[in-house]
Amino acid sequence: MYPFEYIGNLHIHSIYSDGGWNIPKIAQSAAAAGLDFICLNDHDFMMDHLHLEEEGFYGQVLVLAGLEIGERYHHYLSYNLKKMIKNDPLHPQEVIDQVNDQGGLGFLAHPFEKGMPFRENSVAYTWNDLSVDGYTGICIWNFMSRWKERIKTVFHGLYMLAFKSQTLKPPDRETLAFWDKMCQRKRVTAIGGSDAHGTPFRLGFLNFTPISYDYLLNTINVHILLKERMPKNIEDAKKAIYGAMREGRLYISHDRICSGRGFKFTFVSRKGLELIMGEEADFEDGELNIILPREGDIRLFKDGALIERYGGRGASYPVLERGVYRVEVYRRVPLFGLRPWIFSNPIYLR
Repeated sequence: MYPFEYIGNLHIHSIYSDGGWNIPKIAQSAAAAGLDFICLNDHDFMMDHLHLEEEGFYGQVLVLAGLEIGERYHHYLSYNLKKMIKNDPLHPQEVIDQVNDQGGLGFLAHPFEKGMPFRENSVAYTWNDLSVDGYTGICIWNFMSRWKERIKTVFHGLYMLAFKSQTLKPPDRETLAFWDKMCQRKRVTAIGGSDAHGTPFRLGFLNFTPISYDYLLNTINVHILLKERMPKNIEDAKKAIYGAMREGRLYISHDRICSGRGFKFTFVSRKGLELIMGEEADFEDGELNIILPREGDIRLFKDGALIERYGGRGASYPVLERGVYRVEVYRRVPLFGLRPWIFSNPIYLR
């Protein structure tokens, strides 16, 4: 069906906004992490233009330039833009509409973020107007947002730095509940991102980079599925990547816990209908099939509710009623127990 899998890291900041590295250096880090593509989302309020001139293949890594539109609230991760969009003085719905008018796609970023108690007084960049419509999807898992929420003191920070991946929390349950609710109405793609900045932290005589690009570009990744190999022509490659993101033909994996490459979540009806993540069809009896590259704790959800749980490297589930089905997988890590690993996009059986 879709035999080719490509791994990318989304939501990266460069020196064009508040990041620490230039684009060639970030691309070099992405290559070392084994990524196929990266998408930059520098802040609109810190730039005058999109820097589309820097898009292209850097060796084997495709670099794409998007935007993170928004300043205090309503951050919108936007892709496939043709020209700059400035948040001020637009209403959030107007931002979404302008992205769509350009043929772009966009995702609500960290909509229920909590913020870091230590040093930042829990300042969070949330989505306060959830009545908006027309967005492609939601970024349900942001490494930096989730990581910093638990830091209340210097000692919390030292512990979290020592065990960055092992202590990372799964997507916020409020975010997942909102996503599940929206999926009842229409297809809504879930993505994840690193929110990589690579900027230094200063406290007294201390001056260091707590979480580097080299680290973050191998954390929360998206794995897209394509029918054919990714084209070498940049415009065709963009079309393939953004097409998969628009349709939800992807899953999110915390690849530093364990590479998710090879994860499968499919549906086959008794009449021969075949669907993968992100696809939608009228209901038919059939079977959901889940395959993991390594052992994990598999949790199957229907319409946002947990309906089955399995251990091992795979499972099958007979589907006898319509619903929106998705998968979460946790992997056991020594000393830390089950840690969040893979989150699929849904299969929609209406």
